[in-house]
Amino acid sequence: MKFLNKRPTFKFMSRRRLAYAGSLALMALSVVVLATRGLNFGLDFTGGTLIEVSFPRDADIDLVRTNLGEAGLGDAVVQTFGEASDIVVRVPPRGEEESSADLSTVVLQALQQGVEGEVVMRRVEFVGPQVGDELAEQGILAVVYALIGIFLYVMMRFQWRFSAGAVASLVHDVVITMGVLSLLQMEFDLTVVAALLALIGYSLNDTIVVFDRIRENFPRMRKSTPVEVIDASINQTLSRTIMTGLTTLLVLVALYIFGGEIIHAFAFTLIFGIVIGTYSSIWVASAISLELGVSKFDLLQVEKEGSGTPVDSQP
Repeated sequence: MKFLNKRPTFKFMSRRRLAYAGSLALMALSVVVLATRGLNFGLDFTGGTLIEVSFPRDADIDLVRTNLGEAGLGDAVVQTFGEASDIVVRVPPRGEEESSADLSTVVLQALQQGVEGEVVMRRVEFVGPQVGDELAEQGILAVVYALIGIFLYVMMRFQWRFSAGAVASLVHDVVITMGVLSLLQMEFDLTVVAALLALIGYSLNDTIVVFDRIRENFPRMRKSTPVEVIDASINQTLSRTIMTGLTTLLVLVALYIFGGEIIHAFAFTLIFGIVIGTYSSIWVASAISLELGVSKFDLLQVEKEGSGTPVDSQP
């Protein structure tokens, strides 16, 4: 790890045009995939019934799916939940003629087939289609409100050019991550929305660290160009960015492997999001701020003549 023991001197901004091309291509591809394949919405958004059961020993998932298919529930989604003996069955809407109580009875009878011991039902939850539509709308609004709040926060703390770069970086991360989820047809539910919001927070934190260093370096490096200042700032925070990303990924990979199938989509969203978020904090947020013309005049303070009072200078 000699790389982490000395300060690197990579010329990140000299490669920003190539990064723009790659990011635009990935975002365009993500939009196309989202438009053609769509998202694989879970029961939180489509409505349906969730049934959690516990087997006396480790559940045979293949047998469970076979029994459900024979009971006319071949479209049900079966997932492990925590222990291997606990599973969750998600059944899409069946129509008004069948209540959730009747459906849970049918599911329990199907799961009991070929199993020694009693299969115990732990909970049954029903989500109506109208509630699912409301949850989808609220999930979208949550992401939009988060981006608006971030834009205002960064603008007040730094400068509007940094704010635009930060929001563009976050939109870049969310769009590409959703495109990958659509491509892989991973289930998109409220846990994934939570993962996207967590991704926004993580990526913003990484970006703010770089912005803080840029703000500190402009007064220190008065004779340097904005490109040189931004490159130096990214290099100075690079070891922190890498170590934070790696330690977070270790936790998420463990969560993905050992957390059970029910949180696979949540963990995968964060794993991919942290990788793309680390990239965007280096090549998107700072680069866009540079393209918008950020300079030392946006961050330095000068004394107003005759008053001794520092005021913000303008370019």
